[in-house]
Amino acid sequence: MEIRDAHFPGRAPVDAYGGGGFRFAEMSHRGSILCLPSGIYGWDVSAPENLSVAALEKVLAEAGDIEVLLIGTGQDLRPLPPEIREAFREAGVLADPMSTGAAVRTLNVLLSEDRAVAAALVAVD
Repeated sequence: MEIRDAHFPGRAPVDAYGGGGFRFAEMSHRGSILCLPSGIYGWDVSAPENLSVAALEKVLAEAGDIEVLLIGTGQDLRPLPPEIREAFREAGVLADPMSTGAAVRTLNVLLSEDRAVAAALVAVD
């Protein structure tokens, strides 16, 4: 798993998604992203079948500052593997899978309410 330096060192809404990437904080990124309390990071998960506890290690490291993790699983909702659900349950974080579009919209609403939310968003075309 490759975690790149933060694109944006803090929380920011996602302004747009699609075309294989995201726009946020007057920046754009091609590929998937992690939106964490510490910043927005490039994420090398390109498909929902590549989700794993190891791929979400950076999120787990910040679990103390997260109540809800939205997991955008691409075009469609995909259930989380049991080991991911269990890892986040043990960390005290509600992991909620949904399509990437729904995750982006929900993230933006929860950020506007100043909630302790994070998102792992698989890019869609």
